[in-house]
Amino acid sequence: MSAPTTPGQVRDLVADLLREHDPATTDRRAFLEARWAAGLAWVNFPVGLGGLGAPRALQAVVDEELAEAGAPDNNPRRIGIGLGMAAPTILAFGTDEQKQRFLRPLWTGEEVWCQLFSEPGAGSDLAALGTRARRDGDDWVVTGQKVWTSTAHTARWAILVARTDPDVPKHRGMTYFLCDMTDPGVEVRPLRQITGEAEFNEVFLTDARIPDAHRLGAVGDGWKVAQTTLMNERVAIGSRAVPREGGMIGVVADTWRAHPERHTAEARDRLTRLWVESEALRLAGIRLRQQLAHGAPGPEGSAMKLAFARLSQALSGFEVEFLAEDGLRYGDWTMVRPELVDFLGRDAGYRYLRAKGNSIEGGTSEVLRNIIAERVLGLPSEPRVDKDLPWKDLPR
Repeated sequence: MSAPTTPGQVRDLVADLLREHDPATTDRRAFLEARWAAGLAWVNFPVGLGGLGAPRALQAVVDEELAEAGAPDNNPRRIGIGLGMAAPTILAFGTDEQKQRFLRPLWTGEEVWCQLFSEPGAGSDLAALGTRARRDGDDWVVTGQKVWTSTAHTARWAILVARTDPDVPKHRGMTYFLCDMTDPGVEVRPLRQITGEAEFNEVFLTDARIPDAHRLGAVGDGWKVAQTTLMNERVAIGSRAVPREGGMIGVVADTWRAHPERHTAEARDRLTRLWVESEALRLAGIRLRQQLAHGAPGPEGSAMKLAFARLSQALSGFEVEFLAEDGLRYGDWTMVRPELVDFLGRDAGYRYLRAKGNSIEGGTSEVLRNIIAERVLGLPSEPRVDKDLPWKDLPR
């Protein structure tokens, strides 16, 4: 059977799925597994891996039809790192065995993923990372520290980049692995944030063992593989699908409408500008997703993520200022370790504090500006005096 190419063909497949597995009477996990088997998880993936080998643009048709039928989703916010970062990287670089083992439980949410990239001395300059992996027979023994790891406290698996050759320049001596978070050599510790909670973690790896069968890509190709992850991460953060006046602008607009006594001409003008910027960013996100339907993510995702961070901080700042003394009240500074970040269900003070991380996570705004300057605008690269030095000779 050839891959479907039209919305009508995909709707027929969705109708078959719903007829055979009525969402009203089918267990949630069973329905998700049936959707995977029908190739309607991500239609652009190959047959047998949750897809149909169909154009990516048809995924929106599937999602709309299933949402209208009341079918359960896979809680994409909870498993966002797996869906947005691990899955496209495994698809691009994984072996057949790795794809068969990891993609289905990743998509159904049976296994949560986290990202072990950043380190205390290698955040914006990821290629400077120092976590070491040495070969020991059929295994790699990994030692080092990772930081700012979202969902590490709930994750079953992690995507990990480690240094396997310190004698070559930093970009050439890294290798990419799939790390079992239940290994006895993996320790997760909470990082309490300015919000009071510990959404992030630091992860210590002490002689953690990873089978060579869980290496993704060739030895020394970690930087190349990681670029696929990072490009998809920035797209996932910066171009989420939201309705008009959805997301942060919707919350701030509701706050405005709830307090007519605080309205001023200056505040109205500021909010109007932010509303227009939000709508422009939303429409740009739609365009980016349409482009992605026909190819892999490029530097445009960096621009979207940069704009998202700036706008999120501007909106949360406006909301706190608009509420005046009420905006300074902070409802709950209890130490918890949440599975999800709840921007919209919390108070203005939480949104203001949490938004500060938007310009750091997924690539700092400074690094993203460099990417845009060099890869989009064609400006000269910044001088990189350490580019050809062996990693072991870099100053620390």
